[in-house]
Amino acid sequence: MAELKRSVVAANGIEMHIAEQGEGPLVLLCHGFPESWYSWRDQLSDLAAAGFRAVAPDMRGYGQTDVPRSIDQYTLLHLVGDMVGLLDALGAETAVIAGHDWGAPVAWQAALLRPDRFRAVIGLSVPLTGRPPVHPTTIMPKTEDSWFYQLYFQSPGLAEAEFERDVRFTIRTLLLSACGEARSPGDDGAARETFGMVSRRDGMLKPLKVPPSLPAWLSEADVDFYAGEFARHGFRGGLNWYRNMDRNWELLACVADKKIAVPALFMVGERDVVFDFPGMRQTVAQLSERVPMLRETIVLPGCGHWTQQERAADVSAAMIRFLRDL
Repeated sequence: MAELKRSVVAANGIEMHIAEQGEGPLVLLCHGFPESWYSWRDQLSDLAAAGFRAVAPDMRGYGQTDVPRSIDQYTLLHLVGDMVGLLDALGAETAVIAGHDWGAPVAWQAALLRPDRFRAVIGLSVPLTGRPPVHPTTIMPKTEDSWFYQLYFQSPGLAEAEFERDVRFTIRTLLLSACGEARSPGDDGAARETFGMVSRRDGMLKPLKVPPSLPAWLSEADVDFYAGEFARHGFRGGLNWYRNMDRNWELLACVADKKIAVPALFMVGERDVVFDFPGMRQTVAQLSERVPMLRETIVLPGCGHWTQQERAADVSAAMIRFLRDL
């Protein structure tokens, strides 16, 4: 089987680090926060073995890809533009695009805005959501004692100071706190809702519940890899994605009612904290209204937020079935 190759290409005005494996129809794999191309490590080899060319970039602001300083350089238009630029750099007219966590909105919007370049889309964890009537940050929950984590991320430097105090501890805590093993089958959703709120006194990491040991899908070497990547540039690049939520709301108003016109697949973990955000289960149930060519919605039993890592074989198999049916 083809070996994994890593390189740097010029795309959309930045230098982008990519990992790729295999030959055949192109599949782009977009990671989320706080991750890197490495979160798709299993899919890269699985897709290559199935006859596809799989490419996973370090997204803008992450890993060995450029980290623009200005916050306004991280809008969804920039991020979709990066993926279009990556297609050009790879010499490909079209690709199937897949995204997990923050990478999912990039994938959905790429399919929505550029169906001429992205012939199908796969979303993991985060479905295509509707446009709220007001700026998103104005309706996020907050109390005197706590606030929603996306609000906590808005002030430049605040989350960075906490996360960069001990990068390895941060990565380990964030990965473990949102995995399926951190949730018992009897959880009623209240514990997951607490996950989204950050204590104004203690910060985000200290109160998080984590399993006593690493689950089978995550090794200490994996944690070391992620920690090494974030030790390079810190967390500012990834956090800047969150700081454009209101700007994205304004920029994408013109396509608020547009439907995705390419085939789609959606997967989410049964215990994914995102799945328990207010209104999210209804959004998933009604996804075909915005995505008429949705082929399937898969809910993975016992799986938490890190979908393609926690259930690597299941996710790869579902992706390959979808790709072969196109």
